[in-house]
Amino acid sequence: MSVTAERATSRLMKIRRICGYGAIIAVTPYLFIKIAWTFGLFLPTEQMGDASWRAINAATVVVAAVGLLLAMAFCMPWGERLPAWLVALPVWFGTGLLVPMLLLAPVLGPAAMTRDMEAGATDFWVYEQIFVMVSLIGVGICLPLALAGYAKARWPEAVGGPIDCGELTGHTRQLQITLGRLVAAGCILLGVIKVFWAMGGTLGIDPDMLDDRDLWWHLLTLSTGVWAFAGAWGLLVLTTRRGSRRFLPPMVAAWISSGMLFSYNLFSVIRYDFQFSREYPLARVLTTEAGIILGVMMGIIILLVLHDRRRALMS
Repeated sequence: MSVTAERATSRLMKIRRICGYGAIIAVTPYLFIKIAWTFGLFLPTEQMGDASWRAINAATVVVAAVGLLLAMAFCMPWGERLPAWLVALPVWFGTGLLVPMLLLAPVLGPAAMTRDMEAGATDFWVYEQIFVMVSLIGVGICLPLALAGYAKARWPEAVGGPIDCGELTGHTRQLQITLGRLVAAGCILLGVIKVFWAMGGTLGIDPDMLDDRDLWWHLLTLSTGVWAFAGAWGLLVLTTRRGSRRFLPPMVAAWISSGMLFSYNLFSVIRYDFQFSREYPLARVLTTEAGIILGVMMGIIILLVLHDRRRALMS
């Protein structure tokens, strides 16, 4: 049995290293391009030279650098000695950004290039955009796989086993169920609104901005709605322990959804063109702030679930 366990551990570490190195290679072009844009070099449009755009690019430089460090931690033994919060927090934020974008990249990539060329971007921008999309796809594939191996080695209770592992005295299940139902209701409401808008609904949309709803806007709005629904399902299953025999599917759905709702809406708030969005100001603020709050609340509930689950398994 010990030989088999050693082989499994060795195989897992090999996969972690391959995916971790792959993520490092993939994120490097993105990091260099964002650094160049932050300093005003190789800008595709004059508009991106504004201070607001440079601030956004600087923020993405930090995100890319953190992703590179995480990839190193996932493929090195010393990564398992890092404090849990130092790994979990950026991973939660990063997977929420990358995984939804990975699913949309085949469509959003060409759509973004077409939109920017129509806005007057230089021909050189096409090659920069290709590097950016390749980097995002590479990181979106390699980093979650490296994370899966890392989590399986360090936190096996978070990636496997049955949905119900029992409970010990002092558990918070009733609190989880109450909060989970409230947050799930909020996610469903947000999802209905976003899908309604993505399908062409105009209630809450500024009439003067109807023609500005391009493919990019429709897909991102639809993605937010779908992930809100997925998060509601995952959260209800995790807290009630009904709807799935395995723990991993609802955990993945709730984890990605919570990170997505928080990170995407946070980036929407700090974008320079936030005040020029297609929605009415009140609808825009309410849906954006709701997404941020729901993402944070989902993250807190996930922590409660994992805490009780770890206690039950260790007993």
